[in-house]
Amino acid sequence: MSLLKLDNVSFGYSSTKTVLDGVSLDIQPGDSIGLVGESGSGKSTLLRLLLGLTRPNSGSISFKGAALDPRNAAFMRAYRRQVQVVFQDPYSSLDPRQTVLSIVAEPLRSLKIAGDHRQMVIDALVSVGLEPDILTRYPHEFSGGQRQRIAIARAIVAGPELLLADEAVSALDLSTRIRIVELLKQLSAKMTLVFVSHDIGVVAALCEKIVILEQGRIVEAGATRPILTNPQHPYTQRLLSSVPRMPA
Repeated sequence: MSLLKLDNVSFGYSSTKTVLDGVSLDIQPGDSIGLVGESGSGKSTLLRLLLGLTRPNSGSISFKGAALDPRNAAFMRAYRRQVQVVFQDPYSSLDPRQTVLSIVAEPLRSLKIAGDHRQMVIDALVSVGLEPDILTRYPHEFSGGQRQRIAIARAIVAGPELLLADEAVSALDLSTRIRIVELLKQLSAKMTLVFVSHDIGVVAALCEKIVILEQGRIVEAGATRPILTNPQHPYTQRLLSSVPRMPA
């Protein structure tokens, strides 16, 4: 059974502005999928649909065969436990007034998950390469890479099946970006990953499957390596031609 499935989904903010047009996507358990496209391709809107923050104008979205309905509070509570997100800017996504313990434990509180929250937070921090002794510190005391690790710990602390990452490394410097990509790769061996990015190089390093979006339509999708070594659509070819290469 599909974990998350979009069937012919379209969305527009008005009758004259279509953002997504007939998008179908089948996310299987264990997939690592990169959603790639330039600004305006529909990536952000697609992410909002996957999070249940927006309803499609037409088509359907289902999670484990059940309709994803943001109006169904009970369903969405269970969905929030299974689907978590990491955002682009780790500083703005962390409350500067809260300690690391409070920040990472937030999903446990909001989802009313039973258990020793402190120990669950420690386990999540250790799994992303951070020491337990940071629990009482605040976001401003950390580097960008450390803050992103804290944000990832918050996303995985409740044990989700699906992790959505929205441009999760684009705000980081190159060396930090490489380390966070490696961390996400390790996590993708344990859960399903959907990585939204404009950076086709990062997706190539991280994801086994790739979906190319252009102006709200999927123009290519499939296994990452074959598509990037032999792209069929002109848009994919243009994206690849824009990737910086080392001089010979």
